[in-house]
Amino acid sequence: MRKLNLPIYDFRYRIEGESRKVLDVYRKRFVMLTPEEEVRQRFARYLVEEKGFPASLVMTEYSLKLNKMSRRCDILVHKPAGNPAVLVECKAPEVKITQAVFDQAARYNLEFKVKYLMVTNGIKHYCCEIDFENEKINFLNALPDYKEL
Repeated sequence: MRKLNLPIYDFRYRIEGESRKVLDVYRKRFVMLTPEEEVRQRFARYLVEEKGFPASLVMTEYSLKLNKMSRRCDILVHKPAGNPAVLVECKAPEVKITQAVFDQAARYNLEFKVKYLMVTNGIKHYCCEIDFENEKINFLNALPDYKEL
């Protein structure tokens, strides 16, 4: 486990050849454990364990079409009625959070129109609340708990 600004959780791992894989309980399969994947897995668990998000509403590597091209957002959380509520773009710890990262998340949000948009590299986390009515973005100190969404 890397030193990240996230709690440490227990995960199931397995070795396949030269590769270490981690069980993604949201996709229900083992996936390659890359630095970005570790951030994605730990942040998804953070949402569930610390912020009270129902695991059944958390989706990792969620597919979307953007300009007729297939893309995947890292984490998408739905409300019980099925509406997307939170989009999280994850990067590896060594990747700096730049405007380009925010732009990527914002492009994905053209499809989902979530109220809360986050970007993280596991060390730094940024959360925005999107006010569509007034066309404003408000940066928050932290993502609200699920019950406050």
